[in-house]
Amino acid sequence: MASRRQLKKNVNYIAGELFAECLVNTLLIPGTDKDKADQLMAKILRMQDEFISRISHTEPGNVKGFYKKFRLDFNAKVNEIVDEIEKLNK
Repeated sequence: MASRRQLKKNVNYIAGELFAECLVNTLLIPGTDKDKADQLMAKILRMQDEFISRISHTEPGNVKGFYKKFRLDFNAKVNEIVDEIEKLNK
């Protein structure tokens, strides 16, 4: 199991990459809906805050199950955001 510190760094890195991708779409790709992009960037920041706070408050009795659920929830949320980024240009 990775340390909490490393896990927080990974969450911050992934959120930063998603935010940067959304920003690049807004600035460089014509036809991107800027209002939807702004809402998506705010959603990315809320997601980052949510998962960082979840790392800090681990369930004491079920640590392994907590991190398994955390990983599944995080991957699902990232995939959802990636799908929304793809839809910005359509």
